[in-house]
Amino acid sequence: MNGNNNKIVFQGEGGAYSHIACVNKYPDMEPIPVQTFEDAFSYVKKGKAKYAMIPIENSLAGRVADIHHLLPTSNLYIVDEFFLPIRHQLITVKDSSLEKISHIMSHSHALGQCRKIIRKLNLKQIVAVDTAGSARIISEKNDPSVAVIASELAAETYNLKILEKNIEDANHNTTRFIILSSEPDDAEPNEGPTITSIVFRVRNVPAALYKAMGGFSTNNVNMTKLESYIVGGSFAAAQFYVDIEGHPNDNNVRLALEELDFFSNELRILGVYRASELRIKIEEDSKSRKFVNSP
Repeated sequence: MNGNNNKIVFQGEGGAYSHIACVNKYPDMEPIPVQTFEDAFSYVKKGKAKYAMIPIENSLAGRVADIHHLLPTSNLYIVDEFFLPIRHQLITVKDSSLEKISHIMSHSHALGQCRKIIRKLNLKQIVAVDTAGSARIISEKNDPSVAVIASELAAETYNLKILEKNIEDANHNTTRFIILSSEPDDAEPNEGPTITSIVFRVRNVPAALYKAMGGFSTNNVNMTKLESYIVGGSFAAAQFYVDIEGHPNDNNVRLALEELDFFSNELRILGVYRASELRIKIEEDSKSRKFVNSP
């Protein structure tokens, strides 16, 4: 067996949330950090890793930039999904304290998810490439005036101290990851809730998107995500990423996809995979919060 079949690649540095997702989802696999998402995709395509763990969206920050652009041309397949609750820690060097810190460094998303404590401590923000990289930087510089927002694993990895735990503004802060492979591994039909992920471009005809989407409504297919983005440098050309509930072998999904294909220039199924149990729980919790907060 190829030793690389036991490796999973992620973008970032040791201690990143993607690293935590790899360890939690595949505890027996070796996590491999790389600098960019393109590098992660390349590792899988070249057989240097079996899977790539890729963040695609966050419940607070929205979609992760670039991923939807990269997926259609990656020639990789979504084989699973993983939801990671995000628990941010306020981290410093060993001889620092709340009284000593004046600046806070992290990825822009992490800074945006911890606004309350940043305001409370009146900290000046330093935007960095990622959370774990920020932890490495302060470890190397040993500056007690700078804290970072990162994971508990990052603190352990770079021998840093946690000043405050779980500082995120919302306790439902969650990142959804997709697991990519060079080969499809579609879920079997009729074995539980399934997600089908699709990318498509509509034909240049009036109301093409409306007509293409109509097939999901008329065939009672629930669409959980619809993202659009510009392609080819033209504001007139848009590509769409869609997640739907159901399996292509389901009759209603098959009919909806046939209708979508009729109104599309390009259509590709990126993956058919089991819906995460946490996805279902998050949806139920979200409905509960809406009910409680409704007037």
